[in-house]
Amino acid sequence: MAGERNASPGKRYWAAAATAFGALASAPSWGVRPQMFTFVMASLLLWLVETGEHRPRLLLWIPPLFLIWLNLHAGFALGPALLLAYGMGVIAETAFGLTSWKEARPLVLRVLLLILACLALVPLNPSGAQLYRYPLDTLRSPGMRSFIVEWFSPDFHQSLYQPLLLVWLLVLTALASSRSRPRGRVIVPLILTAFAALDAVRHIPIFVLVAIPVIAAALPSASTSSALAEWRPDSARLRPLFNGATVFLMAVFALVKWTGLARNQSARETEIFPQKAVAFLRTSDQPRRIFVYYDWGGYAIWNLYPEYRVFVDGRADLYGDELLREFKTAIQLRTGWREVLDSWQVETVVVPPSCALAQALVLDGNWRAAFRDSRAIILVRTQNTVENAAISSITALGRGKK
Repeated sequence: MAGERNASPGKRYWAAAATAFGALASAPSWGVRPQMFTFVMASLLLWLVETGEHRPRLLLWIPPLFLIWLNLHAGFALGPALLLAYGMGVIAETAFGLTSWKEARPLVLRVLLLILACLALVPLNPSGAQLYRYPLDTLRSPGMRSFIVEWFSPDFHQSLYQPLLLVWLLVLTALASSRSRPRGRVIVPLILTAFAALDAVRHIPIFVLVAIPVIAAALPSASTSSALAEWRPDSARLRPLFNGATVFLMAVFALVKWTGLARNQSARETEIFPQKAVAFLRTSDQPRRIFVYYDWGGYAIWNLYPEYRVFVDGRADLYGDELLREFKTAIQLRTGWREVLDSWQVETVVVPPSCALAQALVLDGNWRAAFRDSRAIILVRTQNTVENAAISSITALGRGKK
């Protein structure tokens, strides 16, 4: 879909290098998380669509693939979106006279039937037909875009996103240097995923999936250079050796990475999360209704549930925009921040010492600091104010009913 099928076999090593670079560019979104299922499923979908141009029976695998996808991760909406972009690209080809309607018609018809089949399968999940709304609600959620870093645009001042910038430059170079006019079925998905990657970090890997084949197709064949031809491991004797060395190096890299993660887990945990503060809560008898900093909610649940119940955690889509707005009101000391803590009868606050809420509660005689270090501060409401907060919340509810 995103590359040229008539690329020479000598390009396979260039393609491997481009793929490795693409993995580096998409690394900001990698991790032990369900989102990885979406990357795998999107890769398979793109392969099936491209290969299905010449072997249409392979397209029959797309609906079963989509059924698995929508039960693994909410990124399933990318499936119909990529199919739609492909179909729009084919139609654009006919509009510019690059492809005859006779040739394009069966492709467009197949894509349309696949989209309808995928949409019909959406209710076959534990949430039922509600999943139709979920992707739209997520994209329109101001709360998620305010708190989740992956919904921010990439910051190219950070070295983490500079490989993505280079991918952009390579794509533009590949398109400009191409001797043949790029097909619409390549350009339309490329443009849409490129803008999606600029809109949110979480879309970078999808753009990379579409962009890297375009870059690889534009790279020179090893056969075009005598110097490269001499080094190309193309003989029957050297090819197994080269492939074996590649697999071995990948295995060594995975082993070293896994060992490093296991060895540095505690240090990394201390660096990112309030490890000592959570340990203090686990070993001491503090009030159980806690207001935890958004980024620490999942960590607190992992270590403190069910004894402690957090106010909110990283699953923003489950809590909804209204609760996220209340969290933002409290953490940033906006108008009504005390009412948020009182109405939810918050008894313990675990936040960074530098945040506005921490600074306010330190100066409030109704709260006391039970723990403090450079990472977090634990503030506990005094007993008499717990009762006052409960009365205030009941009064507020009564006024609301009137």
